[in-house]
Amino acid sequence: MPGTDPLEAANVVVGELPDLPFLSELPGRGLGADIIGRTAALLVDLPIEVVPSGYRTAARPGHEHRHAVDLLRRDIDALEEAVERAGVRPPVIKVQAAGPWTLTAGIELARGHRVLTDHGALREFADSLGEGLALHAAEVSRRLETPVVVQLDEPSLPTVLAGALPTASGYGTVPAVAEPDARDVLAGVVKAVGEATNQPVIVHCCAPRPPVGLFRAAGADALAIDATLLEGIPASLSDQLGEAWDAGVTLLLGLVPGTTPSRPPTLAQAAKPALELVDRLGFPRSLLAERAIPTPTCGLAGADATWARRALGLVRDVGRAFVEPPESW
Repeated sequence: MPGTDPLEAANVVVGELPDLPFLSELPGRGLGADIIGRTAALLVDLPIEVVPSGYRTAARPGHEHRHAVDLLRRDIDALEEAVERAGVRPPVIKVQAAGPWTLTAGIELARGHRVLTDHGALREFADSLGEGLALHAAEVSRRLETPVVVQLDEPSLPTVLAGALPTASGYGTVPAVAEPDARDVLAGVVKAVGEATNQPVIVHCCAPRPPVGLFRAAGADALAIDATLLEGIPASLSDQLGEAWDAGVTLLLGLVPGTTPSRPPTLAQAAKPALELVDRLGFPRSLLAERAIPTPTCGLAGADATWARRALGLVRDVGRAFVEPPESW
């Protein structure tokens, strides 16, 4: 979400998405509030610090680590207050954090290499992430008295798989990670979180060609993708999406612009990529009501406050239209 006020963001989210509100991320607050710093605050016994090149492992929790933890606490406080103001407990709340590959791609070891280049450190971080997310979800669930669904964000995974991730020095690239290895590490975190929450686990990647098959093989119950980027995708990816839907997987489809558009889309324009996808894959449009959830394309941090509120309202309206389609569809 845009801005720096967690209570303002929480009030918007709870007001516009009462059936599935989320714990807002506010990266505009700077270090510790971005996806890597925020997720690092959840790690168990793995403190981080800030160095000129970014985040690095530390021997003990320092100011930056404590600051990130404090920001997260404020966000939970704000969501709790917003829910109390609304007077109605939501049926479920979503929290999100970087997945193990995006997290370890964004943190350096003490000697300057990215964590994912060290097999032992990678496993340690993945285990710590699973444990930390389980504790985080339990706290949010306890304080808001409602189940919590966890979303793992993996925007960096396609780059990791392609061997295109720059080294920490910037003078080279990290060798490509094999898909079976990527699957196994992600699967460990998905399993830990799913067992802890007893809820579906979402894996999110808004890259143009998300590794849908890998996510499914890792045990993801739901996949979040940018549906506006699916035109012209290869047949292999279409097959993976079709197989996912056929197997009962829920797709969270990014449909509403994440940045302020020059001309806001109509309801029909926003829904068009979802309708085209379901038609292209040969499913009845009624499937959208059963196994699809509309979302912004990839977060709203780059939008202004007015569009962020309007975008969430449009997401809600598209979801209702999936259930009760207008006659024009």
